[in-house]
Amino acid sequence: MTKTLINKHKSSYSGGAGENCLVQGLEATTNEVGVEDSKQGAASPILTFSPSAWTAFVADVSSTKS
Repeated sequence: MTKTLINKHKSSYSGGAGENCLVQGLEATTNEVGVEDSKQGAASPILTFSPSAWTAFVADVSSTKS
């Protein structure tokens, strides 16, 4: 099954050309959170996570920032 991200968001920490960054969006058919590699563009595999798993991941990463 081909996955498609909608409502994509690229981090403001991305390089000036938009490379070396993850792109996060909503997977169009499953409503899961999808993540792809900006360097690979449309050829990038899309990893999907349940909304609750993504929220827990973001909370954990945010709490460990220095």
